[in-house]
Amino acid sequence: MDLRDSPDAAVLRPPPAAPDSVGSFECAEESAHYAFSVQLLLTQYASLVPWRQEGVAELGSGDARAIGQVVRTQPGLRVHGTDISATSVQRARESIAELGVADRYTVELGDFFEWADSPAGQRIATAIANPPYLPAPDGDLLMPELWGGEHGNDLVLRLLKAGFEHVLVALPSYSDPAETLSTAAHLGYRVANFLAMGLEFGRYSREPKVLRHIQQLVAEGRGWAGDDEYVVAVALLTRSPEVRDRSDQVRRALQLPG
Repeated sequence: MDLRDSPDAAVLRPPPAAPDSVGSFECAEESAHYAFSVQLLLTQYASLVPWRQEGVAELGSGDARAIGQVVRTQPGLRVHGTDISATSVQRARESIAELGVADRYTVELGDFFEWADSPAGQRIATAIANPPYLPAPDGDLLMPELWGGEHGNDLVLRLLKAGFEHVLVALPSYSDPAETLSTAAHLGYRVANFLAMGLEFGRYSREPKVLRHIQQLVAEGRGWAGDDEYVVAVALLTRSPEVRDRSDQVRRALQLPG
């Protein structure tokens, strides 16, 4: 599912008790940045990432508009999306039909990680995701679907541990990217390349509970945020030893200490 009307936009998951209670909104800046980054990185690293042969798996398809545009402009790209909200799956299928890419972009209802463990999932080496990343002590927020766990990186860490050879994912500067990058390195990933963009806080990151938690994470050296701004880097992480590791560069782009 994809909640997008502020710079806090992310591929979202619904509260467990009400899986189809999500809202819907747009953030043109972040949506365009994510889509452009996915397209550029897949194209630039087509000799490394086997997306033309296998396609890619998508964690949380949302309304599918952003990635649908990428599929439409890349004739060789096939995407298998998975989302746990029936409402989002319906919206995604409508968007895909409108874009005329239903032959190469499919979205199914279900748990992405269960699918990734299936024979079909194990045939795909590449995953893409823009997961929820608001950090907070709990999910009792203005919009719980945006909660990414205590440090904001729960789903990213889970995705890294899912066994994909290549992961193309959004890394926000205030959601403990230091832990994310450290975990990625421990699992054998290198940062092949990335695109970073500065964004202003939106309504949901300005919520006092969330803002206090962001400030605490920053004070602990777990991330960076300005008075009303942060950075999102969309990075291609790969286990291939053939690429130069740009982990230090992405850390600098996210303004991490050290």
